[in-house]
Amino acid sequence: MGCKIAEFQQEQKKRIRSVQDSMDVLNGKWKIAIISSICCFGTRRFSDILNDVEGISNRMLSKELKELEVNQLITRTVLATQPITVQYELTEHGDTLQTIISNLTDWGQVHRQKITGK
Repeated sequence: MGCKIAEFQQEQKKRIRSVQDSMDVLNGKWKIAIISSICCFGTRRFSDILNDVEGISNRMLSKELKELEVNQLITRTVLATQPITVQYELTEHGDTLQTIISNLTDWGQVHRQKITGK
């Protein structure tokens, strides 16, 4: 019996660590909103994301996009146009966040309604 409890506790600690790992990658004020922009619209240019995510600065968007790219959630493609166009899209791994973003959207709408009545 004691062994099963210990195994259960270890499994729960692994689950909590997995949540912490996820939050380490998606931390901050902007990453989820940036990913949401790309999820909703598909391939996006820098200026598109800047317009989608209210309140983010050019510098912060650039920093967050680099971190998302390092974590292999988005890809950055430079097109040989004049002027140069840079596009961002979800990687296959980043695409696995679609369900999470959808669930967060649904929860956020219900929560806003509950809190504001709107």
